[in-house]
Amino acid sequence: MGGRLAVGLVLLIVSGLLAVVAPGSAQAASASAAGCPGRKVRTLPFATGSVQVFRDGGYVCAVTVQKRPGARRPISVSLQPRGLRAVPKSRWDTRSSPPVRVYAGHRYVRVTGAVAGVSYRSGWFQC
Repeated sequence: MGGRLAVGLVLLIVSGLLAVVAPGSAQAASASAAGCPGRKVRTLPFATGSVQVFRDGGYVCAVTVQKRPGARRPISVSLQPRGLRAVPKSRWDTRSSPPVRVYAGHRYVRVTGAVAGVSYRSGWFQC
C-alpha cells in the first residue's frame, strides 16, 4: 500500500511540474518551428511562399517558408543590413529555408527569399 501511495505522489508532482514548464516550452517550440528567436515583425508574401522576419534585440532573423509545403524544392533566404554584406542560406527542403540571423543594430535591412525559382526582394526597411 505504501508503494502505491509513493508512486501516486511522484506522478502528481511530475504532472504539476509539467504544467508549470509547458507554457514556456510551447513558446520555445513555436520559435524553433520557424527557426528564428524573437518576435515576428513582418511577413512578406510572394507567389510561391513568404519571408518571415523576426527581431530579437539588435539581431534580425529571416526565414523563407513555402506556400504549399510537402514537395522538396530549392528554398533560399538572404538578409543584408545596410552597409554590410548580405548573408545568404539555401537548401532543398519540403517546408522552409534555414534561418539567417545577423546583428543589424538600428540599421535598415533588406531581405530576399526564393522558392523553386520564384523570388522576392524587399526594399530597405527598419524593424
